[in-house]
Amino acid sequence: MGILREDVVVISPAENAGDCTVISVNCPDKTGLGCDLCRIILLFGLSISRGDFSTDGKWCYIVLWVVGKTNTRWDLLEKRLLEVCPSYFSTSGIDYYRPANPQPKQLDVFLLKFWCSCDRKGLLHDVTRVLFELELTIKRVKVSTTPDGKVMDLFFITDTRELLHTKERQGQTILGLKSALGDILESCEIESAGPEITACSLGTSFLPSAITEHMFSLELPARFPGGLLASNPISITVDNTLSPSHMLIQVICQDHKGLIYDTMRTLKDYNIQVSYGRFFADKKGGCELDLFIVQADGKKIVDHNKQNALCSRLRMELWHPLRVALVNRGPDTELLVSNPVELSGRGRPLVFHDITLALKNLNTQIFSVEIGRHMICNREWEVYRILLDEGDSHHVPRNKIEEGVRNILMGWE
Repeated sequence: MGILREDVVVISPAENAGDCTVISVNCPDKTGLGCDLCRIILLFGLSISRGDFSTDGKWCYIVLWVVGKTNTRWDLLEKRLLEVCPSYFSTSGIDYYRPANPQPKQLDVFLLKFWCSCDRKGLLHDVTRVLFELELTIKRVKVSTTPDGKVMDLFFITDTRELLHTKERQGQTILGLKSALGDILESCEIESAGPEITACSLGTSFLPSAITEHMFSLELPARFPGGLLASNPISITVDNTLSPSHMLIQVICQDHKGLIYDTMRTLKDYNIQVSYGRFFADKKGGCELDLFIVQADGKKIVDHNKQNALCSRLRMELWHPLRVALVNRGPDTELLVSNPVELSGRGRPLVFHDITLALKNLNTQIFSVEIGRHMICNREWEVYRILLDEGDSHHVPRNKIEEGVRNILMGWE
């Protein structure tokens, strides 16, 4: 009965250089499956250039054409995609085997603490890259530089493989850091954070009201970064005449990294299911998205207020999936980056990785870092506060730093 597990996710490698790798998923459906799959693909640093989604409400078939990297670990990607796919028993009617209300598993939090004898450009990005390659997820960071130039790093992390409690896994992590940092790594320890710090992702620092009003506004501005007029930056239309049971939502906009993920997480948060959809990104940076959707009760959206609310939310999420700003923090310069958290509690992948990469490319050093979560405008946000090194930050104009960070985060570099 059903299909073989190895047929649930099939990855067909690109035949020629420049071609796309094709990922097909054939499994029972669930609300939010598209979001979960696209989040993993984003986590692996891949871009979706085309996609097709279809479901009958119980079984779904998804095909994604992705642009990969030479070092992409396709076998590991397949394993991670399989983990979010429902099993055959979820549609078989055998209640005994069906998990009740499955929720994302809460992983144990560990504290990675290490000292470096000195700071250098790109240090934090090198650390972040090592943790990413080891599938260690950063939940919170506290980085500070002492008056004598030493650097203390506190990383609160979780392990996707759930092995960080073992000496072997800890040794593998420390070895990776030693290889990346060399002789400047003075000491490194890994220990369980304990139940009293498992809520470490909650924000601990105060955000000034001027910052929250500017960064977390839910209204589209009159102008976009760079001074461009904000007239019709994203086209979103709905149509209830083409299908008796589904509402069609059509999106035309500029492409960015994680666009499909941003669309799907928004629909998931609204508890909306995609019955059929297709996506295409052209080489000029534009994209088109057609989605036939239904509500959780299986009915299409006919209420105009609900339609307008959904379109407004989608427009904001696609135009502004991440917020980036440079502000004054006393006499210093602080980079602020924020992104909304899914209702499931998951944050956006690779944000800190991309921030540190952008600052490394800009030859701008980091003095201290704080990562936390805050409830703002009735939404949970992941907020990254990076205090830039005063000795270096003035060499790069503020607008260039903000633009460089945003471009890396949005995939426009």
